Amino acid sequence: MSISKVTTDAVKSRMDIEEVLGDYLTLKKKGQNLWANCPFHGEKTPSFSVSPAKQIYKCFGCGKAGDPIQFIMDIEGVGFQEAIRQLAGKYGIEVEEEENRTPEQEELYKEKESLYIALSFARDFFVKNLRTEEGRSIGLSYFKERGFTQQIIEKFDLGYALEGWDHLLTAGKEAGFSEDVMLKAGLILQSESDANRKYDRFRGRVTFTIHNVGGKPIGFGARILKKDKNQPKYINSPETPVYHKSDVLYGMFQAKQAIRNTGNCYLVEGYTDVVSLHLSGIENVVASSGTSLTEGQIKLIKRFADQVTVLYDGDPAGIKASLRGIDLLLEGGLNVKAVVFPEGEDPDSYSQKVGSEAFAAYLEEKSRNFIGFKIDLYRDEMESDPLKKANLIKEVVQSISKIPDPILRSVFSKEAAGLLEIGEDILFTELNKSLLQNQKQEAKKITQEKKAEEAVQDLLGPERATSDIEILRIQERELIRLLLNYGSNQIDEEGPNLSTYLLDEVVDVEFQSPVYQRILNVYREFSEQGESPGVDYFVQMGDREIQKEVIDLITNRHEVSNHWTERFQIFINSETDDLSQTGYKSILRLKRRIVQKMMGEAKEKLKAGEMDNLNEDKIQELQQIYFTLKKYQLKIDKELGIVIG
Repeated sequence: MSISKVTTDAVKSRMDIEEVLGDYLTLKKKGQNLWANCPFHGEKTPSFSVSPAKQIYKCFGCGKAGDPIQFIMDIEGVGFQEAIRQLAGKYGIEVEEEENRTPEQEELYKEKESLYIALSFARDFFVKNLRTEEGRSIGLSYFKERGFTQQIIEKFDLGYALEGWDHLLTAGKEAGFSEDVMLKAGLILQSESDANRKYDRFRGRVTFTIHNVGGKPIGFGARILKKDKNQPKYINSPETPVYHKSDVLYGMFQAKQAIRNTGNCYLVEGYTDVVSLHLSGIENVVASSGTSLTEGQIKLIKRFADQVTVLYDGDPAGIKASLRGIDLLLEGGLNVKAVVFPEGEDPDSYSQKVGSEAFAAYLEEKSRNFIGFKIDLYRDEMESDPLKKANLIKEVVQSISKIPDPILRSVFSKEAAGLLEIGEDILFTELNKSLLQNQKQEAKKITQEKKAEEAVQDLLGPERATSDIEILRIQERELIRLLLNYGSNQIDEEGPNLSTYLLDEVVDVEFQSPVYQRILNVYREFSEQGESPGVDYFVQMGDREIQKEVIDLITNRHEVSNHWTERFQIFINSETDDLSQTGYKSILRLKRRIVQKMMGEAKEKLKAGEMDNLNEDKIQELQQIYFTLKKYQLKIDKELGIVIG
């Protein structure tokens, strides 16, 4: 089964790129477009451009491009059908199904969908358990003791897993879920001693539902309430086809809007820390759930904010053990601050102890940038031991060297020199050493990657960029660019539109590049009906290669400000000022490259003919072809103003 064209068309007509991408990125207006840091590769300055007018996005760093549907496919790692389904859910569009998936696609889709459904069932089951006698007396009682309101319990889908071996397993089977699906979803376990026995993973614990960014349940964390030395305090769902721990932060679904609005993300360790901060009115908070920070999690934060504030429990030894996370955050392009709670306190306990207003004030007052935070952490040791001070200086310098922005590096270096009471020149010398070391490591990595790429290219046998074929492809690209951007424009007041003119001029030409030939064919088909295809036709036609190429050709990284003309009376010529000349010269350049290619082929045949001792007539015929083509090229050169010495 697949989604019907009716549903797909309804989604395409309703979706808005700013709304869709705004759920994942912080978009800032600059000129006619919106800009953000690209979510698909690490970058420090925004190169990800979104065009509300054209309903497309394009990253000038990594080349990712597409429409809202393609964005959902890339960011969520799903196929076209699932992306349409998600957008249909966002806009309240009813999904109609029809049969045309391949068996493999259908199997993969069914597996993931069955896991999502099973996990949603488990979420509902755990939530309903809070209304049972056992759930009220144990689970709900625990939440109430912590001050969790009913609104907060519902907001985070908090629940309770009943005591006993198979409550969820039995309920799931009665609801139609197979044991295999529940095993793959991480909801039940296989007995090691009995192959026929399976049992619930979560038993006698309060449950915390883990959602993906879109809000779907993908896993659970569960806390035991009774004292049992043989049981861990928390257990979590395992890795599954829909739950990848390294790419997930607890609470991101509930926090993303607040993080985007404040520009800051509070990072805590546990589930209850997140819930408690929401109770205190602080919603821009997520948890790493006790695991070390990963690159995927840092990128997830970077989608929504440029600053992260790490909240540390009042445990100096634990803080020192986790400082590596700060360097990773800095390396990920985030501005890093830190707050340390009084000894023996964590965000959950301290927020309950002092109340919402005092807690918010504490975060504001105690927030320090990573330089001051690190120095304060080691101040006592530093003052009593010169060697430890030297080590601290090196640690601070190492952290500063991770900052991608050279201006910020300079600012933090001066601040560090003052706080550490050492000369700026000494600190800058150490920083340069550290940067040089980082550069060497990066250069080594790039060299290794380049060698690997060259090895692949050697196997593929690529053509040189300076070859006639490649140069011809560039001219084909230019003609397609003009068609896409100005095809419907008239070339003068009484003349035809540009697409009609260009198509007439290349009526017998077959492009060397397949993707440009396919685009040209579409224009020819429309032209026969007296029409021109719009850019949106190519973006939505379903050919990914065409879609990406079209977006590349219609997207400009830089715009000329209106102030140049309005304020400074500086006038800049544009391609549309004289489309007849623009189109004419583009055709001439294309034909020039075609002629050069033909001349090259004739020359090669002549060389081969002389070696193979072809008869004189054949050689003269090839020479005549070559010189005729040469004359034609010279005429084109004259029209284009090209002077050959």
